[in-house]
Amino acid sequence: SDRGGRLTVCNKICYAIGGAPYQITGCALGFFLQIYLLDVAQKKSYMVAAGVIGIVYIVCAFIVFFGVRERPDPTTPREKKPISFFQGLRLVMGHGPYAKLVMGFLFTSLAFMLLEGNFALFCTYTLGFRNDFQNILLAIMISATLTIPFWQWFLTKFGKKTAVYFGISWVIPFMILIVLIESNLIVTYVVSVAAGISVAAAFLLPWSMLPDVIDDFKICNPQSQGHEAIFYSFYVFFTKFASGVSLGISTLSLDFAGYLTRGCSQPDAVNLTLKMLVSPAPIVLIILGLIIFKLYPINEETRQKNKKILQDMR
Repeated sequence: SDRGGRLTVCNKICYAIGGAPYQITGCALGFFLQIYLLDVAQKKSYMVAAGVIGIVYIVCAFIVFFGVRERPDPTTPREKKPISFFQGLRLVMGHGPYAKLVMGFLFTSLAFMLLEGNFALFCTYTLGFRNDFQNILLAIMISATLTIPFWQWFLTKFGKKTAVYFGISWVIPFMILIVLIESNLIVTYVVSVAAGISVAAAFLLPWSMLPDVIDDFKICNPQSQGHEAIFYSFYVFFTKFASGVSLGISTLSLDFAGYLTRGCSQPDAVNLTLKMLVSPAPIVLIILGLIIFKLYPINEETRQKNKKILQDMR
């Protein structure tokens, strides 16, 4: 049983570290997607591409649905009838720790996606660093990648909830600083490095908390097992949902402000909108997310207790 416990902890750590680069890669795409949508993409071509990709998704889904035969879980007793997907979904979404974790993750993800989606435009037009914004974004990505081991050490040393609060709130003073000071390249690089540190925390730590929620669910519902796919798939869904919402909010806000496509400069209303999208709006969302994380019931004591219960159940 000790060996099984060690493997469980190892799986959690590997999943947390392995999931973070995936999220950071998505962040890198998010930095440039907004510019692409506003300045590069043509409506007709974009609609055609979206239609083709949508058809590919549908075809692949049909192939998986009709071509893959579901096999019974060998760990489930034969006399026990498995519950349906919708019953499992109701159980999963009704599990308090999971609902709180997902909602907190949704708000913090939306905050950082608003920041990343508009930061390139903010650097280009509001700060005037048209020739430097690629290097600024590179500084964010390098900072985020290099601090992943630090956050893994921090959460094992001080606990995951403490790491979430410290890591995600770390960027708030720098968000305020970047919009209050006059254009300064050195300060912008400092803010970028600080933002990268929080980006790593924002996408590493919630993923590392998900296995703890699954463990808690197994203890609360010992007769209902095998719902891990629902936990992970809806976690990813809410991440993608936050990405789509952030793009919609940003694009509509800039359009209403009078954004000039391929313009060398932008109206004052656009610059003000960009400031709102990279500072006040993300800060409010981060605070809401942290309030929800405060209600998250699984602390280090609970996690260790659940770990012992699961070991006894095995």
